[in-house]
Amino acid sequence: DFYTSHEALLLEYEEALCRVDSITGQNVAGSGHMIWIGDRTRQPDGAHVEFCRGVLNPIGLKCGPSTTAEDLKVLMAKLNPANEAGRLTLIARFGAGKVGDHLPRLIKAVQEEGANVVWSCDPMHGNTIKSSSGYKTRPFDSVLREVREFFGIHKAEGTIPGGVHFEMTGKDVTECTGGLRAVTDEDLSDRYHTACDPRLNASQSLELAFLVAEELTARREAQRRVAM
Repeated sequence: DFYTSHEALLLEYEEALCRVDSITGQNVAGSGHMIWIGDRTRQPDGAHVEFCRGVLNPIGLKCGPSTTAEDLKVLMAKLNPANEAGRLTLIARFGAGKVGDHLPRLIKAVQEEGANVVWSCDPMHGNTIKSSSGYKTRPFDSVLREVREFFGIHKAEGTIPGGVHFEMTGKDVTECTGGLRAVTDEDLSDRYHTACDPRLNASQSLELAFLVAEELTARREAQRRVAM
């Protein structure tokens, strides 16, 4: 199966693609299977939240450093009033070195409400910088560090890391620095092809895939030892 997901940013576009489900009679966003609300448009009384709460699709909610526990509680109640499992995914995007300052307090807020959520990690948007050569980029080491911190906090809190969110391409671009090929600031101009945000190239994406596989394997092994 192949599923699509994107940020529900342009509401005129989203509304034009909405349809009424013939079985449930509810509105369905036709632009993707899952849509998400960005960190800059997640105001509890804002238009983006109002639109997303009215569609049947699974909804993602980006949570950055400025997300307060109280705002999160209000947003969870608005976006998933029936507390339906699988309806709401919280996408953490704090930046490397900041996950420990913010993720535990949001996990606590979720637990206090008894909310059903899926926790996902976006290590891209909190680690975007301007390089010395003038290009917008993301240091691979920072992306890697945030993923490790995300898994580490969930291990410490006894909660489940449910997903990861990367911007990547299978092409050999030079948009994010670092990785096994050690892309430098000076290399960025070689193959900087993105029309928007910098993406991980093929080799950097594989490195991250191996990291996630290692983290998941370690988690399964720990669970197996506890069950013995």
